[in-house]
Amino acid sequence: MTHEEKKKEESHGRPEIPAWMRAVAEVISAPGYERWARQVAATGGCSAPVRLVGESQVIDAGTGEVLHIYRTADEPTGHLLVACGNRRGAVCPACSHIYQRDVFHLIRSGLSGGKGVPEAVREHPRVFATLTAPSFGAVHTQRERNGKTLVCRPRRGGGVCGHGVPERCGARHDGADIRVGQPICPDCYDYAGAVLWQAHAGRLWHRFTLELRRQLARRAGMSRRRFDALVRVSFAKVAEYQRRGLVHFHAVIRLDGPGGHDDPPPGWATAQLLADAVPEAAGLVQVLSPDPGNGQRVLAWGDQIDVRAIVVRGDGGGLSDEAVAGYIAKYASKGAESSGTIDRRLSCGRCKGVGTVTMARGPAVCKRCGGVGTAGGLDLDRLPVTEHARRMIRTCWDLGGRPELEELRLRPWAHMLGFRGHFATKSRRYSVTLSTLRQDRAEHKTAESRQRNGLPGPESTEVLAHWRFAGQGYTEAQEILAGHISQRAITARRIEEQRREGA
Repeated sequence: MTHEEKKKEESHGRPEIPAWMRAVAEVISAPGYERWARQVAATGGCSAPVRLVGESQVIDAGTGEVLHIYRTADEPTGHLLVACGNRRGAVCPACSHIYQRDVFHLIRSGLSGGKGVPEAVREHPRVFATLTAPSFGAVHTQRERNGKTLVCRPRRGGGVCGHGVPERCGARHDGADIRVGQPICPDCYDYAGAVLWQAHAGRLWHRFTLELRRQLARRAGMSRRRFDALVRVSFAKVAEYQRRGLVHFHAVIRLDGPGGHDDPPPGWATAQLLADAVPEAAGLVQVLSPDPGNGQRVLAWGDQIDVRAIVVRGDGGGLSDEAVAGYIAKYASKGAESSGTIDRRLSCGRCKGVGTVTMARGPAVCKRCGGVGTAGGLDLDRLPVTEHARRMIRTCWDLGGRPELEELRLRPWAHMLGFRGHFATKSRRYSVTLSTLRQDRAEHKTAESRQRNGLPGPESTEVLAHWRFAGQGYTEAQEILAGHISQRAITARRIEEQRREGA
């Protein structure tokens, strides 16, 4: 009996080891696995880290002596892992958690002080406002009263719409019901209006901030110029997708003196003045948009506008600083995927969804997408999304091909259901910036690295670095192992955050 025959006889009857287990074993047994595992942990548990190749040198600024060299060529894997930094929890839970914490500190520092903002800012008038989208058609909704779930749409006598669909819904939807947010009758729903409103939501917010200053000045009995010389309106906001696929904005709005958070406003600039002006300003704001086949469309905020006072302590009738900061930060890492759509761009990256590119000899069919305009030739009608999201995406695509709506770039933003604004924004003097928080974190990590390598501080050294993108993400086997390493890193970070907050 040969060796191969003997080995086959010994293994007869044993279950075959799955391919993924063999692949995982190969990763673990490969030289340099421990170093790779440390890199995974150093990303903070990132789900799809960026792989870089290159080198960096730390040089003495006075003598030019090279004090330290790091090369990815010396790494067992040949590359360096860097966190992706994606803010969406559906894409990367670890990086979105960091982004969420950054937004929390940004909001809280503008309410309670810290991060370069004086604590006296908490005495400034503040309100927490929510501005919503208008209705574009009846949708299934979760209704509650006194802890009891109510019927979605009770209608005495029934009744049907023009398409023969019953206008009544006797179901009691819970939060997990996929019908919540879906139109009662999709054919009655104004998809064009919803997409156009979504595309102009950022412009509506900008005009709201301008109108708010006008209304505050009017209520204070002075000109807008005089008001601006005495009071600065500061804000920080996040956009949240509703189940019906439209955004609404949660915002902290604060009144400062002309110097910003360092300067208290005049005594007559009160929280009540601000609370009264917000809904009035929101009700006056309008944006005009071309409406194919119907001339122009007037876009405005919805009727549901909520304004609540923010109090210094949480034992009064308003919201506390901590509650508001936590509430807003919670939504900062949510994306459009929470409303049933997809979490990546659908348009071709080269032609931006047009299907053609401009060449020296004139327009030519885009070779990357074959002229269809979608990334990888995607079929928009077969996307793994809800029917409501599919119709909004299709409406974005159809309207995006209209010349009069070209500036809205609806096709590149179809995966966002037309919304093309930033999810988290703030006025210039509200508080610390996200860039500053990230820079502080990077400098802290650099200081730790210098200390480990016995290097002097940045004041006496220079860093020369050359990096090149080499890919992103893990292999299937690496992803399994990285998931366990990442979970430990995330747990350790959250324990440390709780310890610091409790100190």
